Amino acid sequence: MDIAILFALVSACVAIAIFTQRLEDSLKLAPVLFFNPAFNSQDSYPTVSVVIPAYNEEINIENCVQAVLGSDYPQTLQVLIADDQSTDQTKAIAETIANKEPRVQLVNVPNRPTDKTWRGKNWACAQAAEQATGEYLLFIDADVRLEPKAIAAAISEAITTKSDLLSCAPQIVCGCFAEWLVQPLMMSAIAIGFDFNAVNDPNDKTAFAAGMFMLFRHDIYKKIGGHTAVADQPVEDVELARLVKGQGLKLRFMLAISLVKVRMYQSFATLWEGWTKNYYMGSQSNLWGTLFSAFVFLLIFLVPWVGLLISGYKFSTFTIHTGWEMGILLWALVAIALQFRLRKISAENFQQPLRYWWLGWLGGIIVASIAITSIIKTETGWGWTWRGRSLAIPK
Repeated sequence: MDIAILFALVSACVAIAIFTQRLEDSLKLAPVLFFNPAFNSQDSYPTVSVVIPAYNEEINIENCVQAVLGSDYPQTLQVLIADDQSTDQTKAIAETIANKEPRVQLVNVPNRPTDKTWRGKNWACAQAAEQATGEYLLFIDADVRLEPKAIAAAISEAITTKSDLLSCAPQIVCGCFAEWLVQPLMMSAIAIGFDFNAVNDPNDKTAFAAGMFMLFRHDIYKKIGGHTAVADQPVEDVELARLVKGQGLKLRFMLAISLVKVRMYQSFATLWEGWTKNYYMGSQSNLWGTLFSAFVFLLIFLVPWVGLLISGYKFSTFTIHTGWEMGILLWALVAIALQFRLRKISAENFQQPLRYWWLGWLGGIIVASIAITSIIKTETGWGWTWRGRSLAIPK
């Protein structure tokens, strides 16, 4: 028994070291979005349409829109709020803003057609895009908050690098306890699974985009078919990125920690619904890959603390301890120290405090459970929803 525990702890140390190294390698090469003051000629900035799909976003929509309207951008922005038949006060709030602000337009999203499967926000985005007039289309989620220079920085970067789709990883804001447990782990995993260098390499097939901030050249968006081309995909951002890269177009993925912020979820219930919606599909429905990721999360974040707990129990008996028992204690402490270093690197790069890092074991259990549940929901359609809307294909 002691040999098995020791083997698990040594394996955990190796896994943590590999995970940490891959995270460092990805972040070391990650391009960072910043405002370029040299790119300041008004004539250099194209027109931009900002599309905000909104379904039951009464808690977010006003602050999101006001942040966009507060942008320091030399051209007039067109802001399109696509109300996707919300059942709360989202539409009323959007109407009030649109009546006061000529730059804002409310798009009342009609019923989804029955001759084609539309999932998630794709239908709302497609409807709003039809009314967009800007040379660039910026899709953001209602829970996103832009800093005043964010749009100008993204446009100057897209033009300078000749990007057809520029997407940014924002700073993830954590509010509730569940977010502190899960979000730092998820952000690290995404940075590893979708390595920035690989995504930005035109010769690498890896493609990724963060749906909360996607800046398209309008003509390119139309060329690839826009959200209509991925109508039935719940993880539409990744699929759009694959379309762009698959057609030999320029995809760019960046960190925008200081310019774009998002609080994705407000509670454990919404966090669970959101991640179980996306996790499995985000891996292109790779069953064994998703199961392996669940195993890795448990190995990295749970096993070290289980080893420490077992060691603590053994030493509480006040008996003569074997070398195996001493080894378990030593390797458990080494694994936890490595885990702390991993979380510290993640916290520094994503600007997230190290809050509750010592509860990483619980976060690991939750993420592993999300992975497995996501497989079940996606494959069966049972409980596969977003904001209560079913994502399963009707039979």
